[in-house]
Amino acid sequence: MCPGARRTLVGMDTTRRNDPTTPASGLLAGKVAFVTGAGRGIGAAAARLFAREGALVLLAARSEDQLVAVVKEIRAAGGTADHVRCDLSDPADVRAAVDHAVTLHGRLDVAFNNGATDVTPGPMDGVDEAEFDHVYAVNLRGAWAAMVAEVAAIRATSGTGAIVNNTSVGGLRANPTLPAYGATKRAVNSLTESAAATYGPEGIRVNAVAPGTTLTEMMRTWDDRAPGVIDHLNSRTPLGRAADPEEIAQAAAWLLSDRASYVTGTVLPVDGGMHVV
Repeated sequence: MCPGARRTLVGMDTTRRNDPTTPASGLLAGKVAFVTGAGRGIGAAAARLFAREGALVLLAARSEDQLVAVVKEIRAAGGTADHVRCDLSDPADVRAAVDHAVTLHGRLDVAFNNGATDVTPGPMDGVDEAEFDHVYAVNLRGAWAAMVAEVAAIRATSGTGAIVNNTSVGGLRANPTLPAYGATKRAVNSLTESAAATYGPEGIRVNAVAPGTTLTEMMRTWDDRAPGVIDHLNSRTPLGRAADPEEIAQAAAWLLSDRASYVTGTVLPVDGGMHVV
């Protein structure tokens, strides 16, 4: 286990274990899955979905209360889940969390790097250096640290596997309202493509989903600060509405599954068509 693991794993609930070789049904049947930002929003929806699809899921985030609630919900529904506290801005925390998936289940098969932080909406000159450094540390360096640790874990255990990064349609074009956020997400798209090219020969696929307007706590908070934001974004979306978090999770689940076995290096917009307008 990596340095910092003892600190990271405080509060870990280890009362339930399943044999990862136990037959199961579903899109991710029997796979060991690691999900960051899993306490709420898209990450929580993904953890619930992956468990329903047969995965053994390790949820990671900073807020233990949220993680505990989601794990209890998954277990009550008959799924297998555990949690670990993890600060994406701390590479040692990230490595320890990924390592713990292997400690729990003997391997890592798939990972969904969903965790991120937001930034105060406004023009580029309205973002101070401290805020820029924080969004960079979580959204970009955190994703990089997670991918590096996940590739190492997959390579050492399962041998082959899949990783999906959660980016944003706002990273596919100019983003004057969220310039620092959009820049980090575009950079993760580049990391996704580079990782796909690097690790594809080993049988490790790396893709990304780029959500559009999604009804997460982050989006609702933005709408509270600037009423009408969601309606405005919906007016620019051909499908005319925002996504439910599970709709994004469904795309990630497919990309992680064996049904997407010939898909790698793709940044998949899941945005109701916003990127084409």
